[in-house]
Amino acid sequence: MKRRDFIFKGLGAGILAGSGVSLNGFSRLMGNPDAPQDADFDLVAVKGTDPAAMFDEGINSLGGMTEFVKPGQTVVVKPNIGWDIAPERAANTNPELIGRIIKRCYEAGAQSVSVFDNTCDEWKKCYSNSGIEKEVIAAGGTIIPGNSESYYKEVQVPGGKNLSVAKVHELILDSDVFINVPVLKSHSSAKLTIAMKNLMGVVWDRRWWHKNDLHQCIADYATFRKPDLNIIDAYRVMKRNGPRGVSVEDVVLLNSLLISKDIVAADAAAAKLFGLEPEDIPHIVIADEMGVGTMDLASLKINRIKM
Repeated sequence: MKRRDFIFKGLGAGILAGSGVSLNGFSRLMGNPDAPQDADFDLVAVKGTDPAAMFDEGINSLGGMTEFVKPGQTVVVKPNIGWDIAPERAANTNPELIGRIIKRCYEAGAQSVSVFDNTCDEWKKCYSNSGIEKEVIAAGGTIIPGNSESYYKEVQVPGGKNLSVAKVHELILDSDVFINVPVLKSHSSAKLTIAMKNLMGVVWDRRWWHKNDLHQCIADYATFRKPDLNIIDAYRVMKRNGPRGVSVEDVVLLNSLLISKDIVAADAAAAKLFGLEPEDIPHIVIADEMGVGTMDLASLKINRIKM
């Protein structure tokens, strides 16, 4: 059972089951209430109990994976695989979601699907213990390392204010389609890590960002190459002690997924889902002002799906 344009009534007033926290995210994702059911949606919000099936519902409402991946194209999928942490800790992107995305890419005719991250913990352990490597291999994708500077090429970021040069992983530069799949979680420096922040895992020299106005650098890099699709995993959400977390006590179950071509809109919606306003996250505001995308959710056509 599912109903399009579901408003998720009552979420704002009550306690999310099993989470122990009060959240009003979906009740504030109003968007354009006059958008017709068959509209060309700017953003899709899905609530359910199966991350893979939730992706299927969400992508189908945008016309299916064939809208984004064409026969013979090469695809790079960029999850958050930064930490040597088990899936239930929500430090990394849900592995089942990654497996389903890869499967749908191949069904759309992709020639190849590669997956990588410039990890924070030791990369082999991150890939393995996150559960993502297993899902990638099972779906026929290819796991690529991100641990050597030799994989990265220096590029100009002409739209950047602070960040004008970056070393970017060759997969981002050479692939036809770029799919960004972050997990929504708290972050000690950036407040939240979502879609734009996840792009720090495609560059080599990210420590420079932390020393030179992190929020501006995040927005700057987003002007370089925007992902063709942003899929935000908000199934398990780390509400505190991010980005690595301490235990499962840091995690709440939101059972949610957001999909959008607009990276700023995706992050703005995720911030609301988390319980914050887009204005609370400096890099979202800066990216909006730089024209990377829009954080004005009221102007968007948002499709809500409850499964």
